[in-house]
Amino acid sequence: MYRATTRQVQVTATPRYVAERSDPDQNRYFWAYTIEVVNLGGLAVQLKTRHWIITDARGHVEEVHGAGVVGEEPVLPPGGRFEYTSGVPLGTPTGIMSGSYGMLSATGDMFSVEIPAFSLDSPGMRRILN
Repeated sequence: MYRATTRQVQVTATPRYVAERSDPDQNRYFWAYTIEVVNLGGLAVQLKTRHWIITDARGHVEEVHGAGVVGEEPVLPPGGRFEYTSGVPLGTPTGIMSGSYGMLSATGDMFSVEIPAFSLDSPGMRRILN
C-alpha cells in the first residue's frame, strides 16, 4: 500500500499482479491497482482529471491524461471517500506508476493531488521502486 496526502486529500494505491491476465513467455505482464481517495478536509472536492506516468523496467514512459476515473468525476463531501480498481499492462516484469488528479474545490479552486508512486513487481521479483 502506498499513500500520499495533498491539501487534505489522501490517495492510497494498492497494486497486485494478475497472473491469469499475464503471459511472461510473451512479455505480457498485467497488474490491477485499487485507488482510494479520501477527503480529509472541511469542503467538498471533485475529482475532475487524471494524469498517469507509467514507466517500465526499460525506462519506456507512457503518459495517460483524461477526464475523471473509470468514467466518473466523483464528488467527495467532507469525510467522503471514493474507491475504484483499474489495470495496467507492461512488457516488462517490473515497473512503476505515479501521477496526479486534478481536483476542483467547492470554492471553485482547481488544484493537483499527488498519486503516490507505486511499484509494479511480478512474483519472484525483488520489490523495489524503479
